[in-house]
Amino acid sequence: MRTRFDVVRVARSYVGTPFHHMGRVPGVGLDCSGVLICTGRELGLVPPDFDVPAYTPTPDGHSMIAWCDTHMKRVSQEAMQPGDAILLVVDQHPQHLGILGNYSPGGLSIIHAANNASPPRVIETRLLLSRTQRFVAAYQLPGIV
Repeated sequence: MRTRFDVVRVARSYVGTPFHHMGRVPGVGLDCSGVLICTGRELGLVPPDFDVPAYTPTPDGHSMIAWCDTHMKRVSQEAMQPGDAILLVVDQHPQHLGILGNYSPGGLSIIHAANNASPPRVIETRLLLSRTQRFVAAYQLPGIV
């Protein structure tokens, strides 16, 4: 069995990987879905060919949440914890995925591929929900205890 600690450890190993839309190669290029997909693949939680269907950089408002609801177990915002996935709105639609970590000064962090980082890359920052980064849903990855 894999644990939440395993999920956080693997996701953190991708920090610094350059951002690349639909990237699926840790150390070379990842996008926000890629961080989640590659973590699941590396831990054997999903098959090696498991992925999000092709998508454009502009979200449609329903595909990402439908995909998450199909492949992961939704948990409440109050119950989310390190090792869970989080889906956020950063513009108008649910479009941004991350993996929750434990923020060292307390609270939660988010490990995610940020195309607005300088340079664009996978980063870990404190989870700060705001008008520009709004909570949509949290999910437990399959096979996690």
